[in-house]
Amino acid sequence: MKRLPFIPTIIATGLGAGFWPWGPGTAGAVLATVIWLALSQLLTPTVVMLITAGLILLFTWLGTWATARLAPYWGDDPSRVVIDEMIGVWVPLLLACNWWTALVALLLFRFFDIVKPLGIRSLDRRKGAFWVMADDLLAGIYSAIVLAVIIYISGAWAR
Repeated sequence: MKRLPFIPTIIATGLGAGFWPWGPGTAGAVLATVIWLALSQLLTPTVVMLITAGLILLFTWLGTWATARLAPYWGDDPSRVVIDEMIGVWVPLLLACNWWTALVALLLFRFFDIVKPLGIRSLDRRKGAFWVMADDLLAGIYSAIVLAVIIYISGAWAR
């Protein structure tokens, strides 16, 4: 068997989080949330939002490329590929303003990613590397909408 390409493997598995044996998707989403939390402690909210948006764009492209490179080895949508969960959770984290809204963003994203309502399942069934990313982006969008409502109702932005 041929060796896995190293760089696509590192990208697609979210620095190896995808090899976590108990819920690799959750491991990837938690890693992305921890990265966001670290950034939020070091940088201003505006800079964190811009960096998060940049991470979503960059890793959607890199994740699509890496997933396509790994498909001959692992198939169309293997559980080890978690970069899609990382970009998906970064979408609602664009709205997060503190640690508890980040936690809610993570929980909402995992809910939508696991249950796959409202068209997410139909995107998940499509074949191709981009579609691996697309269903998680949609789960992230739904999570962001719900998070925005929660933040608005709770007044968290005013704090």
